[in-house]
Amino acid sequence: MSRSVPQEQVRPARNTVIMSVTPPDPFNVWLLAARPKTLIAGASPVLMGTALAAGDGALHVPAALLALAGALLIQVGTNFWNDVADHGKGADTPDRIGPPRAVAMGWISPAAMRRATVLVFALAAVCCMLLVVRASWPLAVLALISILLGFGYTSGPFPLAYLGVADLFVLVFFGPVAVGGTYYVQALDLPGRIMVAGLAPGLVSGAILVANNLRDREQDARARKRTLVVRFGRRFGQIQYSAFLLGGLALPAALALFQDRPYAKFILLLLLPPAFVPLRTVWTHRTSRDLIPVLGKTAGLLAAMTLLFVVTWSWG
Repeated sequence: MSRSVPQEQVRPARNTVIMSVTPPDPFNVWLLAARPKTLIAGASPVLMGTALAAGDGALHVPAALLALAGALLIQVGTNFWNDVADHGKGADTPDRIGPPRAVAMGWISPAAMRRATVLVFALAAVCCMLLVVRASWPLAVLALISILLGFGYTSGPFPLAYLGVADLFVLVFFGPVAVGGTYYVQALDLPGRIMVAGLAPGLVSGAILVANNLRDREQDARARKRTLVVRFGRRFGQIQYSAFLLGGLALPAALALFQDRPYAKFILLLLLPPAFVPLRTVWTHRTSRDLIPVLGKTAGLLAAMTLLFVVTWSWG
C-alpha cells in the first residue's frame, strides 16, 4: 500500500495531462496525501470536548485517546478518498494551484489509494467500537454516519462537496457532533452548553474549507464542483470566510461570559492580530495563488484557539 507507482501505471482523468515531476519518497507521498494541515480540524473538537469534560470533573483518558484516534483516522480516510475521487472527476489535476495531490501526480495509483482508504476507515471503526462498550450503541450509529460522509464527501450519487452543502456538514460534524460525542464518551452526559461550545471548532474548520474553495474556485467551476463559492461568487466566499473565522474565535470568549472561565475571555484578543493576516489576504488577493498560505494560517489559528481553550477550560 505504501509503494509509489510509476506514472504510466496510473490512468489520468479525462482531458488531464500528467506532468513529469519527481515524486517524494514513499513515506512523504503518503504523508502528503494525508494532508497534515487539515488534521487539526479532526483533533480540535476532540481536544476541546476533552477540556470541557476535564473542567466538569469527568475526564476519562482512555475514552479521550480513542476518540482522538478515531477522529484523526476518519479525517485521514476522508482525505485519501477525496484524493482519488476528485482525480476521477477531474477536479484535481497535476497543474492545480494548491498542494499537489498524490493520485493526480501519478505518485499513488487509484487502486492503492482505495485500499488505503478502506484500511484507515476500518481502523477508525475499531476505535469507535471500543468506545461503544462504554457509551452504548448510539455512538456506533454516529461513527457509521461519519464514515459514510467521509466516502460521500466527494463521491456517490450526492457528493457533498459537489452540491455546495459540504460547508454545513463540516460545521456540524467538526463542531457540535465531534465535541458533543467526545464529551459524552467521557461524562456519559451531554448538557446543551457543550453543543454550543462545539460551534467554535466547527466554524473555524469551515473557514479552512472556504479558504480552500476560494483558492480552487476557477478549477472547481470547470470540474462542475458547485461549492458555495462557485455558486455565489468570490465576494460571498470572502464574507463567509470572515464570518466563520471571527465567529469561531469569538465564541469561547462569549461562553466565558456565562461560565466561570475568566481567562477564556482573552482568547479572541490574543488571536485577532494573527487572524488579521489571512483575513487581509482573503479580501485583497489578486490571484488564486495568493490564497495558498491562507489554509495553513487558518489551520494555525484553529490550533492556537484549541490550545488556549484547553488551558483555560481545563485549568483556568
